[in-house]
Amino acid sequence: MAGDATPQGGWHSGRFAHTFAAIDLGTNNCRLLVARASVSGFEVVDAYSRPVRLGEGVALNGALCGDAIERTLEALGICATKIERHRVTRARHIATEACRRACNGDDFLALVKARTGLCFEVIPPSEEARLALASCENLLDPSIPYGLLVDIGGGSTEVCWLRVVRRDDGRDGVGTELIDMTSVPWGVVTLTEACGRGQSREQPMGRACYHDMVERIRQSLRPFCARHGIGRAVARGDVQMIGASGTVTTFSAHHLGLKRYHRATVDGSRLARDSILTICDQLAGLSVAELTAFPCIGDDRADLALAGGAILEAVCRQWPTAMVRVADRGLREGVLMDLMRQADREADLRCRRGH
Repeated sequence: MAGDATPQGGWHSGRFAHTFAAIDLGTNNCRLLVARASVSGFEVVDAYSRPVRLGEGVALNGALCGDAIERTLEALGICATKIERHRVTRARHIATEACRRACNGDDFLALVKARTGLCFEVIPPSEEARLALASCENLLDPSIPYGLLVDIGGGSTEVCWLRVVRRDDGRDGVGTELIDMTSVPWGVVTLTEACGRGQSREQPMGRACYHDMVERIRQSLRPFCARHGIGRAVARGDVQMIGASGTVTTFSAHHLGLKRYHRATVDGSRLARDSILTICDQLAGLSVAELTAFPCIGDDRADLALAGGAILEAVCRQWPTAMVRVADRGLREGVLMDLMRQADREADLRCRRGH
């Protein structure tokens, strides 16, 4: 294996001895990363993403539906094939809001295991927040003492309130302390189903309905904001914001004028609040059919774009930081970092016992 020729010690014989995999099964998307360790972090060996819409109808019916289950099983079958082909030795697969909320979530995951051999863990919102933070931490500016990490999902939106500090161990970069987090029970799928059900693809939603979506999100954010005095900290210029979601990356790609999505260009980019609000105003007047013509939106995301914009606008109006740092990374990357650290710890323990 890759670690056999490396020096002894956890960092070398731990993470470098393995091929890692992580699947993030969300309300909207199924995402896989297969990676091996590198000196600077990890190198992606294979990746896969499909908008399976697992949570379709869950907010209305309380259960995963047959079509969504079949779409997801097909995607997970592809993931399982890739994992086997790359001889993955360490893996963790997580499921989020759709499986938390659905009354048949456990039965579905049992079916996944029977059909594909993949074992999933349904994680709570607090674990979602921790994993997202682990992947995005190095995008934070250590000179700004607080941070907001906003992760807009399909079934919910997680917001982390962070204290940001310079590392005290001589390494470059930042350290963080998670002060608190909140999970808003609205994501792009659930908000679309609640507010846009029956809406014609050819007719605009209407600005009144769009603004109702914005206000629904703001109502959910206000208690969290008041509890921690976040608004006052924003007014002092003490807060930075990271956006980690398909909505934020799509907005960035649109703002950058990309005809085709390019992760390396988008990840780490900066999006001014005024630009976000301008894009939201533009999208709010369009129909789903018109949104499909936008590069980097297309058919896959067009019907969810207005809800995503409404959530992002609500966040930007609640906390008017001048700029949002864009992160095309999330739970999978956080899982991979955890797996590598765990492999190092186990290798260190074996070395100590061996001596």
